Amino acid sequence: MVIAAASDGWLWWDWVTRHVASSPVSLSIVDSLREHASLTVLSVVLAQAISLPLAVVASRWRRLETGLLAVLGVIYTVPSVALFAFLVPLSGLSRTSALIGLTAYNLLVLVRNDIAGLASVPSDVKEAATGLGMSPRRRLVTIEIPLALPAIVAGVRVATVSTVALVPITALIGQGGFGQFINEGLQDLFKTPLVVGISCSIALAVLADLSLVALERRLSPWSRRAGAS
Repeated sequence: MVIAAASDGWLWWDWVTRHVASSPVSLSIVDSLREHASLTVLSVVLAQAISLPLAVVASRWRRLETGLLAVLGVIYTVPSVALFAFLVPLSGLSRTSALIGLTAYNLLVLVRNDIAGLASVPSDVKEAATGLGMSPRRRLVTIEIPLALPAIVAGVRVATVSTVALVPITALIGQGGFGQFINEGLQDLFKTPLVVGISCSIALAVLADLSLVALERRLSPWSRRAGAS
């Protein structure tokens, strides 16, 4: 038996090589990577698309900030298993359910960092932009958001890494990327898929974080020069 043969060690390389490419009878590491990465990217992008407008509104009307963060905080504290179980009757055992849950968990981190980034823009810079005749919308797009990028990207980094860690939970509803290997290892008491699922998830999180650091430096080179001085 496979399990018996693999029980002597944590990593059975023959199993790994047989699961690298697509197969009609088994999970594929490549396909799981594609699903894990796409769920992460899509949920973070969707969450940021929702979070930035909310942060702009909250930064303009500060009385809304406390209530908004409180509501998002309640969503964030809902256990992931309970949230996905709640979503299944609404959208089924589907990718949509996975994306809704993952996006919801990202909102608190992203909105909080977006608000902090917009609040960090110096008031004299905003006044100067207004004095030059910029409309509030143009000032937001050309001045405030670019200057807030370090805080915004920091939030995206946290959200991305936490999403990579959370995606395996969606294996409970038939999604999950590398979480499917983790489930297989736990159900069959087979160490190799468990090691592969955990190791690949960690590697993906590290790679995503390093990529976002590089992106932040490219998008806001002035913050790097300011830190060096």
